[in-house]
Amino acid sequence: MTELGVGLTVLCLIFLFLGSGVWVFIGLILVSFTTQFFILDFPISRIGSIASKIMLRSASSWELAAIPMFIWMGDIIFRTDISQRLFKGLAPLVARVPGRLLHVNIVGCTLFAAVSGSSTATTATVGKISLEELSKRQYDPLLSVGSLAGAGSLGLLIPPSIVMIVYGILAEVSIVSLFAAGVFPGLMVAALYSLYIALRAELDPKIKTTLAVEDKQPIGLKDFFNLLPIFILIFVVLGSIYSGLATPSEAAAIGVVTAILIVTFTGQLSFALIADSLINSVKMSAMVVSLVIAAALLSTTMGYLHLPQSIANMIGGLDLSPYGLILMLALFYIMLGLFLEGISITVMSLPITLPLIVQAGFDPMWFGIFLILMVELATITPPVGFNLFVLQGLTNMPISRVARASAPFFLLLCLGVVILTIFPQIALWLPTFLKGAG
Repeated sequence: MTELGVGLTVLCLIFLFLGSGVWVFIGLILVSFTTQFFILDFPISRIGSIASKIMLRSASSWELAAIPMFIWMGDIIFRTDISQRLFKGLAPLVARVPGRLLHVNIVGCTLFAAVSGSSTATTATVGKISLEELSKRQYDPLLSVGSLAGAGSLGLLIPPSIVMIVYGILAEVSIVSLFAAGVFPGLMVAALYSLYIALRAELDPKIKTTLAVEDKQPIGLKDFFNLLPIFILIFVVLGSIYSGLATPSEAAAIGVVTAILIVTFTGQLSFALIADSLINSVKMSAMVVSLVIAAALLSTTMGYLHLPQSIANMIGGLDLSPYGLILMLALFYIMLGLFLEGISITVMSLPITLPLIVQAGFDPMWFGIFLILMVELATITPPVGFNLFVLQGLTNMPISRVARASAPFFLLLCLGVVILTIFPQIALWLPTFLKGAG
């Protein structure tokens, strides 16, 4: 069988197993086993030996320990009134900016993303509070929902990020450096969203942006105290990482302890809260780790087939410019985003796309941020965009209307990808600076 035939066969197997409705990690493992048995002609004993070694090595990675801790920290915050305090603290700060309280969605998601690591949790947490408050004040519902869909995706880009940890493990890139690389791109995307809202508010008189009575109050000490829990968590987690005092895994554990202390101080600690958040964290972590293990097995299988090298040589034969390659990969990821969620996209595509990127001379750390931006697009792309489903549940809007509301923010995110591609130092400057300072 030719190299092209092998590649198409593996691709068909991926679509076959995933299209059958099985869980993604099971589908990837079945693709690996089927390929090794029928194409590589490996005996069952060798397939089992390879699988056991790869699974054990992948599951025992120390960096994976950060995932359940970050998920648990975010889930603890999700189940308390800290998100309500976040809205109350931010409202006076943005009430006089064009677009008024719509900016709470952007700033609130940006801040909550720094303690969550999850796009879905960020969208759901901020949306629970902000959508109701914006509706009471008669803000434009499409702009309210769309801004939250776009800003909620920042949970993947603003560190700490679960997808960043997965990428760092698979691409063998420093997770601390990846966290640093995501800061300025995340702030850039948030700024694009806020600028769009401000321009829409200035140019479109139909958008309701009048100040409610309670929003006219001057900024006071109480607003600072409402924001304090989030700022404490951000300072403790990111400060311990960038200062070199803790690894991401250790910082995640410190974050959990800090979250519990904050919840205790605010009088919300209970056995039910700890138990429910812990159970959910175990479930989510098991899903993520299963995908990482399955991806490692698939990557090894593709290595035996020499498939990444073959595809890299084939695309290299097209004589594409570096920007042409990025455009092709961007379209590829947008297509994947129509059918898969972020971690699945990352673990499935990386064995193929990363060698191409390295061969073209791009920095793997920069590509990690590029990939996460593409994964963010998937969260607001129908038919399986997770943020769209979260917002549909919060608003009872038809999914088509939620998708239409999100469309401008999809385009803004695409603009962010273009800017990052033209100016890669947006992502690379801070990791380089911190490395030099250290």
